[in-house]
Amino acid sequence: MFRKQFQKGSPRIFDQLEQNVPYPKGHSTQRTGFRSGSKSPAWQRKEGKSASGGLNRKGIASYRRANPGSKLSMAVTTKPSKLKKGSKAANRRKSFCARMSGMKKRLTSAKTARDPNSRINKSLRKWNC
Repeated sequence: MFRKQFQKGSPRIFDQLEQNVPYPKGHSTQRTGFRSGSKSPAWQRKEGKSASGGLNRKGIASYRRANPGSKLSMAVTTKPSKLKKGSKAANRRKSFCARMSGMKKRLTSAKTARDPNSRINKSLRKWNC
């Protein structure tokens, strides 16, 4: 199978690829909790995303179901001037803004960074970054 497509590489590597090599313990190649023919979780679809950026309540609930033990919570939409300095919400907002601003700068294309309707720009606006 692989030998026909690729000419380079040792036969040993191809033999390993052609066999059913088990994955490391705890590693799954299939999505868990996903039945064939069913929809993907709401947090990955439009109905779980907020029009103003980020996830809505349904999306957050869906994410928590799909990832037990996660601590995902709603966005801090309070204006920075109204937040008490050093409070838990203020620190969360500050951390999110620093992290996402860095992602916008380094991990997005120039076109996405300039687009006011991109998901990253919407979420930064929502968090008052």
